[in-house]
Amino acid sequence: MQGMPGRIPLRWIAIGVFVLSSSLNYLDRQLLAALAPTLRGEFQLSNQQYGLVVSVFAIVYAAVAPAAGWFIDRVGLNRGAGISVALWSLAGTATAWTRSFSGLLACRTILGAAEAAGIPATGKANATYLEPRELALGTAFNQVGITLGSVAAPLLVTLMQPRYGWRSTFALCGALGFLWIPLWLFTSKRVPEARVFEKIPARSHAAVLLRDRRFWGIALANAFVMTLYALWSNWTTLYFVQERHMTQDEANRQFAWIPAVFATAGGFFGGVLSYRWIRSGMNVLRARMRICWISAVILLATAAVPLMPQPALAAAAISLSFFWTLAISTNVYALPIDLFGPAHAGLGVAALTCSFGLMTALLSPWIGGVVDRVGFAPVCVALSTMPLLGVAILRWALRAK
Repeated sequence: MQGMPGRIPLRWIAIGVFVLSSSLNYLDRQLLAALAPTLRGEFQLSNQQYGLVVSVFAIVYAAVAPAAGWFIDRVGLNRGAGISVALWSLAGTATAWTRSFSGLLACRTILGAAEAAGIPATGKANATYLEPRELALGTAFNQVGITLGSVAAPLLVTLMQPRYGWRSTFALCGALGFLWIPLWLFTSKRVPEARVFEKIPARSHAAVLLRDRRFWGIALANAFVMTLYALWSNWTTLYFVQERHMTQDEANRQFAWIPAVFATAGGFFGGVLSYRWIRSGMNVLRARMRICWISAVILLATAAVPLMPQPALAAAAISLSFFWTLAISTNVYALPIDLFGPAHAGLGVAALTCSFGLMTALLSPWIGGVVDRVGFAPVCVALSTMPLLGVAILRWALRAK
């Protein structure tokens, strides 16, 4: 394998460009959460109606994900990723010009459809360029991109919205995606692929996975595991505004960006730990399950978030919840490649994207309704148990076959 000066393998340069893609994906996505109080006022929305906006994005995201993963497997990484980035950038930019609630929903619908290809494309890139033991570590690096976007969104809103209005943030961030496409095409021509994929007929390509109980079990488990991710990625700013009586700018500037940083640390912790255990001779699935069980038990402490006496302590508790959620996630998202091989990477990872989107679509209106009536405390208590249930389902699924 070729390398760069300083012994940095070229394959990690390719992964680094996809880290940037993920950051742009989540930057465009998280602007809605960072601007939620402003947009609620602009369009006269309740928390439940805001939850419905999140739900529309998630429904489309989930519905398109399997087709997006299949598309990437069929047409190749370069073409599939380029088309999806162009479409979601266009949708993000168009949001700046929407003047109605229906226009906002339309932009989020297109954004959800296009961004559904983001995680499958990253999974395909990992399968294309990385060695098997590096897969969870590659997922952890992708979390860096997600974190950069998630951190940048509230900070950019704080910087730009008071000076130029909320529309300016959508216009700028949407336009950035168009710069990524030539960067990736330039990189892909200079980085050799680690794997040559077998040619699989379209029908049998999907049928191999759809007949496997593990495929469905992992997707179902992921929906439960990622409930806390859906909570903190969409509702953190609103939590600090409603429960801790802060303004939107105060919440975004002081606290809303911090949990995403800890999420990255958790992703790396889960990825590095599994890498070390596998390298030392532990079975791949056993290493992943061990991390998942430990993390899920610790996540029961999420129920204590509403009990924190100060906003800073609440931010710390949310950060730890995000940390351990991502320790599980980096290993779960490596499992389709572990089990089904790199040729099925796009569709395999897309199943997890789909289950996450469906869960978010169902969960978000419920969260909004509960928050409108009684606040965030019951939400934190109920969702703290979901990762443990998800890991139990995962254990059942991996015993199949």
